[in-house]
Amino acid sequence: MATLSNATLIESFADFARQKNIDRPTMIRILEDVLRNMIRKKYGTDSNFDIIINADKGDLEIWRFREIVDDDSEDIWDHDKIALSEARKIEPDFEVGEEVAEQIYLEDFGRRAVTMARQALIQKVKDLEKDILFQKYKDLVGEIITGEVYQVLSREVLLIDAEGNEISIPRSEQIPKDRYRKGETVRAIVHKVEMVNGNPKIILSRTSPVFLERLFEQEVPEVYDGLITIKKVVREPGERAKVAVESFDDRIDPVGACVGMKGSRIHAIVRELQNENIDVINYTENLELYAQRALSPAKISSMKIDKENKRIAVYLKPDQVSLAIGKGGLNIRLASRLLGYEIDVFRELEGQVEEDVDLDEFADEIEGWIIDELKRIGLDTAKSVLNLGREELVRRADLEEETIDEVLNILQKEFE
Repeated sequence: MATLSNATLIESFADFARQKNIDRPTMIRILEDVLRNMIRKKYGTDSNFDIIINADKGDLEIWRFREIVDDDSEDIWDHDKIALSEARKIEPDFEVGEEVAEQIYLEDFGRRAVTMARQALIQKVKDLEKDILFQKYKDLVGEIITGEVYQVLSREVLLIDAEGNEISIPRSEQIPKDRYRKGETVRAIVHKVEMVNGNPKIILSRTSPVFLERLFEQEVPEVYDGLITIKKVVREPGERAKVAVESFDDRIDPVGACVGMKGSRIHAIVRELQNENIDVINYTENLELYAQRALSPAKISSMKIDKENKRIAVYLKPDQVSLAIGKGGLNIRLASRLLGYEIDVFRELEGQVEEDVDLDEFADEIEGWIIDELKRIGLDTAKSVLNLGREELVRRADLEEETIDEVLNILQKEFE
């Protein structure tokens, strides 16, 4: 009966562990940890106990070792000592100084202790399973995976991976045009992995620049093979992206290779990203040429680069200004992020830069601290403020929107 109890515990635990893909050495380590904890609770220590486990046969043996001492010895109370009279109840011919090896059975611990041990085993396997899942996805951060949608919530979309694990795409990591239906497969990168209340939370992203980079690796063999390198990616997810590429082989045109014959390669990426407009440009160390390419399709007449303040003033013909700025300021915003420079746009008239007015001349209409704030972000003339536009002013300047509207109104009147 005693052996049966041991075997039942081992077999039921081994079956459970195998279902969870826990390897044999780990399974034995967990089992021994739980048993040693059970021994410590009953006997105060486990230092004089041996545990022998054969998980394949369902065998479990627990042995307690004690040295025999005389009945009136001072050491009789030590955990690893046993009185001669007690030892002779086990075997009548024992003598002082010999060692007693006594087998301990599970039922010696009581039904409640065994039940708790079984629960502890299951919990330890579940915890290990969580750790394995956490580590697996930690190693996959930045890589594309595919999941199947099983629940669409207002704040996130929940998916199931190939092994049935739950993964999530929060609203902030979804392309605004994305629409999800239960059962469909979705591609995204593993964005981050966190432990939330002891459970791994796997967060995917479709808005990350890294997702676009990985899509290029999948669609363009030269990128995957390292013949073309992606220097930088900037995105407004679902709207527009700029990708700077460079080739290590002079025979390969990096832009042409990324776009493909009649756009075949880029189209697959554009479709995946809900028709995001992707500009692929040749990277160069020449900042002036790089800026011209970044602001494409606009044609720049001239520019002034202020490397110290990381600003570029570009001068364009009137018909090129809207192209440089783009719909909703999108083109100039992406170009600015690609270059790492703030870009100020100036309109040329008949080869000359439009007449401009210093901000200090508006001191009687605009308060000094407002002018100082505009200067802090590199704007010292009326035209530089107007050309930047309301949206960028709100983003860059530490000013209330009402104040910005008032300033723009005053400056616009100057040129009417």
